[in-house]
Amino acid sequence: MLLSCKGWKMSSPNCTTVTRFILLGLTDDPVLEKILFGVFLAIYLITLVGNLCMILLITTNSRLQTPMYFFLGHLSCVDICYSSSVTPNMLYNFLSDQKTISYAGCFTQCLVFISLVITEFYILASMALDRYVAICSPLHYTTRMSKNVCISLVTVPYTYGFLNGLSQTVLTFRLPFCGSLEINHFYCADPPLIMLACSDSYVKKMAMFTVAGFTLFSSLFIILLSYLFIFAAILRMGSAEGRHKAFSTCGSHLATVTIFYGTLFCMYLRAPSEKSVEESKISAVFYAFLSPMLNPLIYSLRNKDVIQALKQVIRGYLFHKIAV
Repeated sequence: MLLSCKGWKMSSPNCTTVTRFILLGLTDDPVLEKILFGVFLAIYLITLVGNLCMILLITTNSRLQTPMYFFLGHLSCVDICYSSSVTPNMLYNFLSDQKTISYAGCFTQCLVFISLVITEFYILASMALDRYVAICSPLHYTTRMSKNVCISLVTVPYTYGFLNGLSQTVLTFRLPFCGSLEINHFYCADPPLIMLACSDSYVKKMAMFTVAGFTLFSSLFIILLSYLFIFAAILRMGSAEGRHKAFSTCGSHLATVTIFYGTLFCMYLRAPSEKSVEESKISAVFYAFLSPMLNPLIYSLRNKDVIQALKQVIRGYLFHKIAV
């Protein structure tokens, strides 16, 4: 539990134990809430079905047993988890008069979300490294992207993401909160939580900027450097078909990177304020809901191997139904 203080000192008699927070959400219009409930429920179901289908295809189809799809499977897993950490509670609040979340629930949501978002940054960076090796060193691809290397390239992001998520969440929840405890967001996000603090939050803000800045720029540096070498290698290719194929395998990844990084730059690299927090809710819709929903669609619609694997599953299912 945590103390909430109406004054600046923890010793104040006005301090009370915090057991819950209030999530203001996207709107307070009852009619619009019902509409948004339907919209976000549909988005969440598409996200679950799309990413689960992607994981199923990757794990069952022999043609997809390659490093690229190994990373894609983990990307789908992360998308499902962090979308699920936010959406069910938000859907419940759309239909509820009491738009609250418990202290433990808020702590857990904050921890899970930060951990998985950081993890996704570095999985996207791992996918860029995979494309770099595949295009720039195709003869050594099998040895350089061995099973142990691939496992390391996903284990490190999960571990780093969890440790940073835990440290950032602990720093946030060590702050004394005061006032109405209303979080101006649809989930327990760091910036609006910091604005509820009734003591100096300088250390927390600096820690948030440092981790967010390092994560964003280091992972983006890996991606940009990888693609610098990739584009140089593609331009040296003599075959137009070879260049088209190489660009095609990179296009899906670049689309995912653009959506994910663009929205998070807007949210975490600005000082928390009423205006920035209000604007960040719109950005959060993109990376919390639209990005996880679009990722499997982007990779399936632009990838011949995934389309072929999906056709095999459908044909097998139809054949089984006819045989029965």
